[in-house]
Amino acid sequence: MKTPARTPPDLPAPLLAAYPSLADLPAALRDELAHRVTLLRLPAGSTLFRERDACAGFPMVLSGRVRISRVLADGRELVLYDVGPGESCVLSTSCLLGNARYNAHGACDTDVELALLPRELFDRLVAEHPPFRTAVFNLFGERLVRLVELAEAVGFQRVEQRLAAALLGLGAEVRMSHEKLAQRLGASRETVSRALKAFEGQGWVRLGRGVIELVEPQALRSLADAGAPSVTSVTEATRART
Repeated sequence: MKTPARTPPDLPAPLLAAYPSLADLPAALRDELAHRVTLLRLPAGSTLFRERDACAGFPMVLSGRVRISRVLADGRELVLYDVGPGESCVLSTSCLLGNARYNAHGACDTDVELALLPRELFDRLVAEHPPFRTAVFNLFGERLVRLVELAEAVGFQRVEQRLAAALLGLGAEVRMSHEKLAQRLGASRETVSRALKAFEGQGWVRLGRGVIELVEPQALRSLADAGAPSVTSVTEATRART
């Protein structure tokens, strides 16, 4: 008697929705992914990895946002980038490809659901599935550009310029504390609060409880573009995808 063909296992729908490069996997790879991927649910504030940790696998965010940051020599936190659904962590990619340890900290800004690919499966997908490989390296390149712009901004721009650029990249109504803005800029909360007060005095923003409304975005744009390159362009492109 003929043995019926085995039905391939289903992949989690949120995984395919966030990472469509996995949609047309060959049967063997699809089977391995379905059996070996680990789904994790982490509450806001959870640590995903710490500096010097070995990379446990390739994290693929399905919902929520993960903040990647480093602690500066004076104890301040500098946010390097964040990772949302459909995006990838450039440090995880780098650690997996280079067999290195993390040199930054990853924490959940919100409740997060993610899929974790083990190293061996990540290597196989990169080697054998061109759509996945292309997606990974495209995102890797975009993140590298963002990190270079961030380094230029921190090294050569005044805090006011960086703050103007950050606000523009976060939308017309920014719901973020002064402390979190300071972390994104590698500045102190007091410095950011003073700059925001100055912006409000100029009529450029309106400050409320937990919200910053951009009243004169063109004035902020002029300030952000005065001098060294702005970090806004890649940030805005990333937001547009999400």
